Amino acid sequence: MTDLDTRMIAAHETGDRAALIRLYAEAADRVNDLDASCFFLTHAYVFALEAGAVEAAPLHARLKARGREA
Repeated sequence: MTDLDTRMIAAHETGDRAALIRLYAEAADRVNDLDASCFFLTHAYVFALEAGAVEAAPLHARLKARGREA
């Protein structure tokens, strides 16, 4: 298990949405596969939407730039 995995699990266990947004975005940046990156970005985006976080708009823009939404 990587440090990122450990931090993600801890954030899920504590319900730390701000950390979840950051960590899923970080995971998206770390992988070298478009589908995997978009999987993590989508999760970060959903957590941001649920939290009403300002990160939602840039995460959405990243997904659109990758062709995940018209």
